[in-house]
Amino acid sequence: MNEEIKIEDVNFVGGDNLKFSLLDLDSKHESQWCPGCGNYGIVMAVKNAILKLGINPKDVLIVSGIGCASKFPHYLKTYGIETIHGRALPVATGAKLANKDLHVIVVGGDGDGYGIGMGHLMHTMRRNINITYLINNNEIYALTKGQTSPTTPKGKKTASTPNGSIETPVNPMALAIGGGATFIAKSFSGDINHMSDTIARAIAHKGFSIIDIAQICVSFNPSMNFKWYKDRIYNIDDLPDYNNKNKSWGMIHALESQDDKIGIGIYYHNDDDRETYIDDLPEDEKLSLVRQDINDIDIENILDNYE
Repeated sequence: MNEEIKIEDVNFVGGDNLKFSLLDLDSKHESQWCPGCGNYGIVMAVKNAILKLGINPKDVLIVSGIGCASKFPHYLKTYGIETIHGRALPVATGAKLANKDLHVIVVGGDGDGYGIGMGHLMHTMRRNINITYLINNNEIYALTKGQTSPTTPKGKKTASTPNGSIETPVNPMALAIGGGATFIAKSFSGDINHMSDTIARAIAHKGFSIIDIAQICVSFNPSMNFKWYKDRIYNIDDLPDYNNKNKSWGMIHALESQDDKIGIGIYYHNDDDRETYIDDLPEDEKLSLVRQDINDIDIENILDNYE
């Protein structure tokens, strides 16, 4: 496993004496996911990552859109917002700009992120907003019972394409490299340890981090089950020429990773790639906006311009 991102270098919120357990992250809400859904493993991995980094749950914000994955804010005892379809990233961006000290994690599905929310995804990547985006990619619209999504394989029969999809699917890793994300990884919902480690590294990264998680959907995409994935998954860390600091290397291997062989691991990351969006905002330089005193702000001169 690549060790270039050092989790121990993160400035832990709360100091060395702060201790939490998985129970501290449990919410009171009962799950509405299907038995066997890959989301169970993903939510556990998010909890593990928060504990691994020693982050106080009160300093975590989970933002979701619409879809099965949108229930994430309900199942973690952190701050959370369930927004509207495809619009989680603008909400997350606003929260991060208002309070740069928050650890903002966005969770959505492939339809939410690569379909309805694609425009927002592209602009968030190029701005390098310092947030983490998890896309639970089950290659189907599951909440609406099995329609073709942007990542559904060509030829696959679904509720909306009974004769097989005729569209070429989105390649998430190639999309993220071209879009300018500065931490780009893929993981698998059936491998909690790999997800936990990758998510922790993504949160620790300074800049926009995206993890496409190959997610099992037992109800509406049952042919792509645990065995189907295990027969195809390989770890890109094991490749002899592994070099995730090189975008060209990442793009070559992203284009090689399709449904017949699926590479998991970090395709590209670079903390020094470029400044984050907030780094270029002088208003945010010293203190988060939410902590700034607004009592002595004089807006008379601004209002005079509108007379």
